[in-house]
Amino acid sequence: MYQSRLRPFIYLLPLICTLWSCKSLQPFGSSKGKNKIEGESFVLASTSPTNFLYPSIRKGSVTVRNTYLPSDSASIIYTEGIDYTIDYKKGSITRTAGSRIPDYSKHPLFEKTDFDQNNFSNYSNNPYFVWVDYTSRQKSIFPGNVSSENQLPKFTAKLKKGEPVLVLSYGNSIAAGAEASSPQFRFQNRWVDDLKSLFPKSAIQLQDGSLPGYTTVEGIAKWEAVIGKKNPDLVLLGWGMNEANIGGITPKEYQNNLVKLVQLTKEQKNAEVIIYSCFRPNDNWHYSSHSMNLYTEAAKEAAAISGCTFVDVYAIFEKVFARKDQPSLLSNNINHPNNFGHWLYFQTFKCLQF
Repeated sequence: MYQSRLRPFIYLLPLICTLWSCKSLQPFGSSKGKNKIEGESFVLASTSPTNFLYPSIRKGSVTVRNTYLPSDSASIIYTEGIDYTIDYKKGSITRTAGSRIPDYSKHPLFEKTDFDQNNFSNYSNNPYFVWVDYTSRQKSIFPGNVSSENQLPKFTAKLKKGEPVLVLSYGNSIAAGAEASSPQFRFQNRWVDDLKSLFPKSAIQLQDGSLPGYTTVEGIAKWEAVIGKKNPDLVLLGWGMNEANIGGITPKEYQNNLVKLVQLTKEQKNAEVIIYSCFRPNDNWHYSSHSMNLYTEAAKEAAAISGCTFVDVYAIFEKVFARKDQPSLLSNNINHPNNFGHWLYFQTFKCLQF
């Protein structure tokens, strides 16, 4: 499960372009003063309240179920007043004492600090998630967008001309899809599907070259084998989670490696590049350096040095974590986002306005 002392357990690990803001957090759109959220994830412990992403919940708009999609055959719809209660003004949900909802206080890592997951046989959060649809009166906390013509001129021009393009994802286990329950919920697939809806005349292809459990060190070493044989128009560089582990490389080394990867891609493939940051892993995980902010700054600086687009996933997750607890977004309770977490990545990429 781990490959070396330098990368303990990294196989588990997986705007604002220079601080982008997202136009919306609503997967199915919004109207003035109305935010519709579908499939927000929660873990609910005992009878303690847990926050929604937004306060000011509209009464009658909430549906709580045990599956991500309401159409799943195993979907159970929980009942308000019996299985949970809601504070609509504050935007919080509380599991009742006799609820059918799984009690997260029974999780083996609940309230454990400095935990080593290898001491536990099963530490996944997946059996405890509930998924919630609701509407909030609160305005979106991520307004604004950035023109792609300034950030990705060649890629944007091809899309607008209806020409075929290849998007290549190159990164760690999160870039590979981590624990999205289906490929369709992986954030790159969602983003490319969104681009296809915007540019139906352009044949947009997505390929994955990710290296789960590795870092930019291996990314450079394996560049020729993975990217050298392809002809991408756009490369998505998604690293940083494994680098930020105890015993990993320094932020400066990470920055230099990202610059090298961009140089290789631009010079040998004439392709454009997006560097994106990643979120904080579980604050209670023993093997993290807990300095993701420094690695995010390094990634941002690498993008500025190499003249490529930067998508700040870290900044969005920090805003989300200001209201929501980390386990509610982590499938493995360490560093792999669940479907809602992948959706947040997708929304970050949607900040780029085409």
